[in-house]
Amino acid sequence: MNAQHGGLRDGIAVGFIAYAGGAVFYGLFDVLAARGALYTVNLLGLAVFRGVRDPGVTQLPIPLDTTAIFWYNLLHLTLSLAIGLFVTHLVNLAERNPAQRGAILFVIVAGFMITVYGVGVLSTSIRSVLPWWSIVVANALSTAVAALYLARKRPGLVSRLLPFPG
Repeated sequence: MNAQHGGLRDGIAVGFIAYAGGAVFYGLFDVLAARGALYTVNLLGLAVFRGVRDPGVTQLPIPLDTTAIFWYNLLHLTLSLAIGLFVTHLVNLAERNPAQRGAILFVIVAGFMITVYGVGVLSTSIRSVLPWWSIVVANALSTAVAALYLARKRPGLVSRLLPFPG
């Protein structure tokens, strides 16, 4: 298999892993908060696709909107796949261009921070049930699990990507 197909496959796998990490985190988060496994994804779907902006809605029982849940999951999966492909492309570039490792690592870290900030800003109306710490933890968990996949798939990757001698 050539490197392009391997990179594509890895990018898709990284995206799926990151998507699943966030979904599992919020499913557990909601179950532990005794509100049902789909509570947060339902609220996010309602906010993104139904225009729900009133934070007071989080104080009421909210029926599941399967259409909003479906579309939100599709959006989340699509964005996760795109990010997975982009990050894997950056990792491939860093492996081929050691002099640019630091700059590429900076772009990856900045992308993580922008993603957390973007989700935080877009979910302001439901902050009472989607605290900042949960956004950071969900994204960090997803990133860590996806990075572990790549590190296991490509032995020695971490030492090759460090911008300074190990």
